[in-house]
Amino acid sequence: MSLISKLPQVGTTIFTTMSRMAQEENAINLAQGFPGFGSDPVLLELVAKYTRGGFNQYAPMSGVSELKLALATKTQLTQGYYPDPESEVTIVSGATEALFAAFTAIIHPGDEVIVLEPAYDSYVPAIELNGGIPVFVPLQSPDFAVDWALAASKISSKTRAIVVNSPHNPSGYVWSQEDVDNLEDLVTQHGLFVISDEVYEHILFDAKSHISLGSNAKLRERTFVCGSFSKTFHVTGWKIGYCLAPKVLSTEFRKVHQYLTFSTVTPLQYALAEYLEDAEKYFELPAFYQKKRDLFLKGLALTPFQFQPSQGSFFQLVSYAHLSKKSDLFLAEQMTRQLKVACIPVSVFYSNGQDNQVLRFCFAKKDEELEEALHRIQKVASLF
Repeated sequence: MSLISKLPQVGTTIFTTMSRMAQEENAINLAQGFPGFGSDPVLLELVAKYTRGGFNQYAPMSGVSELKLALATKTQLTQGYYPDPESEVTIVSGATEALFAAFTAIIHPGDEVIVLEPAYDSYVPAIELNGGIPVFVPLQSPDFAVDWALAASKISSKTRAIVVNSPHNPSGYVWSQEDVDNLEDLVTQHGLFVISDEVYEHILFDAKSHISLGSNAKLRERTFVCGSFSKTFHVTGWKIGYCLAPKVLSTEFRKVHQYLTFSTVTPLQYALAEYLEDAEKYFELPAFYQKKRDLFLKGLALTPFQFQPSQGSFFQLVSYAHLSKKSDLFLAEQMTRQLKVACIPVSVFYSNGQDNQVLRFCFAKKDEELEEALHRIQKVASLF
């Protein structure tokens, strides 16, 4: 049997690989981006309430009205605009589905898509599966800001869209108003669509604010805003997210969504709708995560690593380029096997495997687990 792969370069993801290695080595897993603590018992009780209450059949394709309304209200509170719940809000089975459906809705064979890298690993496969061509723009060290002049130089007559991410994974960079204004100029001038990955929208530090692209009137008309309840409320296994987009884009988005998953777990939607009635549940998240980031940074300061504090997300990058030219994958494996702490080599976020000797740690863990991990990481000099 002859099978021609549509993704010949894709194998097991580094996240699966490092998590498996962490399990085999009995290492603390700071590699894969999932919280190491449970969700709010109030939310879990709401799931039980709606499960037992019989809300267990298919939800409407675009999501239950109660959750779409609650999300529109949250968007008004946090971003100052109100998407129409019925025509501009779609509930999906995870932000990764939202991203895939958005790409599929607008990309045709031969279309080019600007990708800012290092980039989350689902973007490029989604582009390529739809016949698109990723065009890469490297972000600028040490803070991973966007070089907008460079981005503009990559646009051609074939450019269809740009995919952006703030707060950024893996770097933690948070977009400024200047970034949004520069993107507006680019999109307006070239008639681009935007896929905006905003899954870490509520995880920000040092009084930073998240500027959703939906809050910009011009960008809103051409943007798919993709978000995640799972990341926000520490329930990544639920795989429940959303897409906010104007009616004309949502119509095409839903055509794809209905043949990907059709609908998303019904009792979870009702539970989240009721949970969102208390806005404090998401307004308290920055302070919650900042304590963990600060704890982690305090411990990192006792290591030979160099770093800039993460501005958002639950990731922290560290550089060891001044210490060694070992590959980041090799060092990540050494740390897992010898120090018993797993992390992610940042080269995997680059299309060409660019290795700047940078590692990514996830600090969304219990404090005692972070403290033990830091105790082990502080022995990293022995690996150089």
